[in-house]
Amino acid sequence: MKKISLLLVLVFFTKIYSQKQIFEAPNLKEKIAAQKTVAIIPFDVSINYKKQPKNFSAEANKEQEKKMSTSVQTSMYTFLLRKRDNYLVSFQDVDKTNILLKKSGMLDKLDEFTKDEIAEILGVDAIIGGKYEIEQTKSEAGAIATAVLLGGFGGKTGTGTLTMTINDGVDGDLLWRFFKTLDDSIATSTDDVIERMMRKVSRNFPYQVK
Repeated sequence: MKKISLLLVLVFFTKIYSQKQIFEAPNLKEKIAAQKTVAIIPFDVSINYKKQPKNFSAEANKEQEKKMSTSVQTSMYTFLLRKRDNYLVSFQDVDKTNILLKKSGMLDKLDEFTKDEIAEILGVDAIIGGKYEIEQTKSEAGAIATAVLLGGFGGKTGTGTLTMTINDGVDGDLLWRFFKTLDDSIATSTDDVIERMMRKVSRNFPYQVK
């Protein structure tokens, strides 16, 4: 009986921990109504390890974070482009976004500029950005072994938290923020992560046609 009660408590707190969190600015609708073009900038990605693997290379890890940064950006753009008829605004092509950021010297130091400064360079009305943080808790080999032992109901390698934000291009103010905790696995690609997150966010996404 005690074991069942403990399990119920754990399930309860797990659900609370994994709940989505949404912030909306009081003037969100007013700001959104004036916007036409939105840019998606590379996400800030952080890959950490609960137990650092053997032969860990800080340089290689940093390179992986950089690649995933634009991968998240591209995956989100692809998702939004696929459903473009469902949105009130258009989204700037990410290749154009990154070229303009590179020409301006902003691409590798976005955290040194305000969102309105970035929006001005890109010529857009708002900026979508955010952060993706991953904590690896198990090696890929260990995850595969778990998946086999559990008949496919395993393979979890870590936990990821994804934060998505929308900032106004005129004053840089935060208009909207979505936070979600996601389990990562050996079968999860960046496209899968964004697909899962956007399904959760779709009902609350401010650019969604009602």
